[in-house]
Formats: sequence, structure tokens, C-alpha cells
Amino acid sequence: MPNWNELLGEIQRAGSAHDTIRRKYLAALSERTGRNTIVYYSAFLGKTQLAQQHPEAFSINDNDKNGFMATIHGMDRSKGLDLVLHTPGGDVAAAESLVSYLRALFGPDLRAIVPQLAMSAGTMLACACKEIVMGLHSSLGPVDPQLGGLPAHGIVEEFKLAAKEVNEDPAKIPVWQPIIGKYHPTLIGECQKAIKWSRDLCRAPSSDRTLD
Repeated sequence: MPNWNELLGEIQRAGSAHDTIRRKYLAALSERTGRNTIVYYSAFLGKTQLAQQHPEAFSINDNDKNGFMATIHGMDRSKGLDLVLHTPGGDVAAAESLVSYLRALFGPDLRAIVPQLAMSAGTMLACACKEIVMGLHSSLGPVDPQLGGLPAHGIVEEFKLAAKEVNEDPAKIPVWQPIIGKYHPTLIGECQKAIKWSRDLCRAPSSDRTLD
């Protein structure tokens, strides 16, 4: 007969009813495809207000790799990996680090499955795979790397618009000065690097990527 601590540990491992059902269908999917399967998802749609207040808690970040490492440990890597994605995106560096890690373990045999949404850095993860499986209702998003929670493309476009309007009418300098003044001097260069970085990450590891 197990003691209380052992029973408590067993209950915790069993998880909630939602987790039990999720694991059941995840195992069924993996058995059907004959491939390793990982679900990487965020509750950003169900907890909208909290996601707006703390976007970093719902986004791809460096801590995610620890979860991937723990999950992948013991897998038969010859079976490849199906990555089920549902995410608003996140940090470009974290996304690249995940891609590098997954490719090191599974080579190019990565397939992304997008049941609903994989935006921004989630799109980068999907595009780094050899194959992407989507439904008619599924969506990928623009590759828009974020810096400090602000879109890099938007910052560059704002700078360009400011330069254009000030060049045409110097009287608009007082209008643009407080707007541009909130950015630090090297931000444009950082944005341009982030944009190039995200584009490079989306390039296929091989020429046989397909979209189903």
C-alpha cells in the first residue's frame, strides 16, 4: 500500500481531466502517424486580458527549451517530430534556439501542425520545418519580430515616415520629436537585424518543404 506522499505524487502526475483527455488524443495521434508528437500551445486566446498585461508569460521565450528538453528525453529520434503549434509568437532568439535544438536532434525531419494559430515567432517555427499541415481555418501570421513588445517593422516604418515628413516640412519636427525621442539611438539597427534574422530563420533547411 503506497504512503500519502506516493499517492499525492500519483495524483499530481495524473493531472486534471482536461490533461488526461489531451494526453489520450495526443497519444492516439502519435500512434497513427508513427512519429513523435509534441504540443506547444499558449492560452493567449482564453486569457486575453492577462495576455495583454503579461505578454511574456504567453510568448515563446528561452525558458521553453527546458520543457522541450524534458519532453524529448527518451524519445526515439529516428521517428522524426510533429510539432503541434498554437502560439501568438515571442522572442526571435528563443525561436531560433528552439529550431537549432530540434534540428540537432531530429535533423530536417520536423513537421509543424497548426490547428488554429501560429503567429509571429510561431510562424517562424512552422516555416523552419520541412512540412506544415494546416486546416482551412488555420492561420499563420506575418513574420514581425518584436523588440520590447514593439514590432520591428512598425518602428522602422515610423522612422521612415518621420524622416519623410520632416524633410518635406521642417515645421513638423516638434510633432515627431517626442515620438521618436522615446526610442534609443541604436534601435533602428537592432530592428533591421531582427527583421533579417527572422527572414533567415524562415528559410527551409532543404528544398522539399511542403504545405498541406
